[in-house]
Amino acid sequence: MQPEPGHAIRPDAAAEPPLCVDLDGTLVRTDTLYESVLLLVKGNPVAVLALPVWLLRGKAHLKRELASRVALDASALPYHPELLAWLRGEHAAGRKLVLVSAADERVVRAVAEHLGIFSELIASDGTTNLKGPGKRAALTARFGGGYDYAGDHPADLDVWSDARGAIVVGTDDRLVRKVGSRVQRTFISPAPRLATIARALRVQQWVKNVLVFVPLLMAPEARNPALFWDAFLAFVAFSLCASAVYVTNDLLDLDADRRHETKRRRPFAAGDLPLALGFVLGPATLGVGLALALLLPPPFLVVLVLYLVTTTAYSFRLKHVPLLDVIVLAVLYTGRVIAGAAATSVSPSPWILGFSLFFFLSLAFVKRYSELHALRRKDQGELKVRGYYPSDLELIATQGTVSGYISVLVAALYLNSDRVALVYVHPAFLWTICPLLLYWISRIWLLARRGELHDDPVLFAVRDRTSYVIGALVAATLLLARLV
Repeated sequence: MQPEPGHAIRPDAAAEPPLCVDLDGTLVRTDTLYESVLLLVKGNPVAVLALPVWLLRGKAHLKRELASRVALDASALPYHPELLAWLRGEHAAGRKLVLVSAADERVVRAVAEHLGIFSELIASDGTTNLKGPGKRAALTARFGGGYDYAGDHPADLDVWSDARGAIVVGTDDRLVRKVGSRVQRTFISPAPRLATIARALRVQQWVKNVLVFVPLLMAPEARNPALFWDAFLAFVAFSLCASAVYVTNDLLDLDADRRHETKRRRPFAAGDLPLALGFVLGPATLGVGLALALLLPPPFLVVLVLYLVTTTAYSFRLKHVPLLDVIVLAVLYTGRVIAGAAATSVSPSPWILGFSLFFFLSLAFVKRYSELHALRRKDQGELKVRGYYPSDLELIATQGTVSGYISVLVAALYLNSDRVALVYVHPAFLWTICPLLLYWISRIWLLARRGELHDDPVLFAVRDRTSYVIGALVAATLLLARLV
């Protein structure tokens, strides 16, 4: 139901029963306990070992210990927009609002002070966990049965049993039916869809893992169809493990993502998916990916584990080290090629590895260039992006362009080597690829310099018609060189 329009003062609003509002899952589309745990993990991973000890003394004690060590940014939390708009209207009309939550008092106070619409708060105090019967007892002691309550969870049925009226929030229509005649208003949102989960897993990023097929396609063993099944398993295993890393990063970067122009729309940052699902989704995809890796030759598992270690180090630290960050990105892309070789037991060509390293180094530079260029266009002075300043733009452009051209040089040297004759019947056709690559790399950098490249260059290529044409021409050239 949509909030009532208008913020006019109602003469009888002050005489109405206080409106008590739950925090987690109701006012905010997240769970502040999970958010606090994630902040603790990010700031001091070793402290996580203390969580079971704190929990042994009760959930309220756990919440107090977390609240004393990490501070949630109330301004960055994903508030329920329709509910908050309605609450602001009730406050403006003169009604008393009370923020009541099982979260620790410090967390609840920070939210109440940020919003400025609550005249009172009731919360867990380190001893009593104010959920279900505990919350009902606290509200009954404070207001008797004369209050309305906004909640979202089956545990709130206890509270609604004593309340005058119920405001039901969430994604579960069944809860509305269970509350029955006490329901005054509902704010029911659609339940998360598979498409939302796919966005959290970054399924669109799986296109990068097509690189595992490259060693096989460029080797004489490409005539063996059975090896393509191994390459496909490697693709799926790599994609699932990469998704596990994406989910973990999104959980740990909630605050930063919510301040970003586009990343704030990611499912966990926006509250479109519950954090509890993320705690399951990450380990599950990782487990399935590693299980599939066990079906392939052992070297593939070694490469996959090294990839996971490197990408984790990148996420926590290396992405903030200028120049090293782009080199690591290039290595991670090249690692996909090495993984494909390991999965199919094909010896990777040093020419392919050299080309991949320089080619993806150029794309890593163009990604950083685009981020800095956007910052400079917003006239935000010397604000930096991952250790780079807008004044570094020209240096990054030079390094990136040169890296791209070097990759084409490596390809040209490969075409002039003895190895190429082992794979292709007519390698002379392959020289067509060099000008195609030169054009694509030059065009990517031209668009970046114009400020027209707003995405990861690999994802840009997936959506770019010109890239498809060039890709088709390259594929046709490779096929002709093999078959003619």
